[in-house]
Amino acid sequence: MAPQAGVGLAWGAWGLSWLAAGWWSGPTVSTPAAGRELWARLPLLIGFLLLFGFYPWADAIEAPLWHIGTAAGWALVALAGLGFLFAWWARLYLGHLWSSRITRKAGHRVVDSGPYRLVRHPIYTGIIVAGFATATLRGTAGAFVGAAVLTLGWYLKARLEEEFLREELPDYRSYARRVPMLVPFLRI
Repeated sequence: MAPQAGVGLAWGAWGLSWLAAGWWSGPTVSTPAAGRELWARLPLLIGFLLLFGFYPWADAIEAPLWHIGTAAGWALVALAGLGFLFAWWARLYLGHLWSSRITRKAGHRVVDSGPYRLVRHPIYTGIIVAGFATATLRGTAGAFVGAAVLTLGWYLKARLEEEFLREELPDYRSYARRVPMLVPFLRI
């Protein structure tokens, strides 16, 4: 199996397992106004399409910029896998407080341990790492634009989530002052 197939399998396994675990979520108490997440979800959709080359109209941005050898390719698959494991660690750590949408769950509290002591949005961080590992493996301009657009989408969703949680959970403000948003050890 080639590394490109391996990274595709990693994304597929993560996506299917993530969907299957969607049932494991507590009851929702409140959500932001309808439609607020659209501006974050649209870049996510576009980013995924670009990352995986689902745009037949733009062959020029699918031309390889370089070729990665097999060993380096598998190292990038492993890096993507580590990103997914980090996201899963965070997902498991949240337990029933997790939601694919921005919500406040019954019994919601600030989680500031485990991966949440490193960054406020470790799920997004893990997926961003997997995205850039995949873009490096694919080696196309389209893949890198896709990873960048995905990062923008996760950043926008994180900002909306932050705004909502600051209103819903009074302790969130002090947590946000202590812990970086997406990149460990950097205040961004």
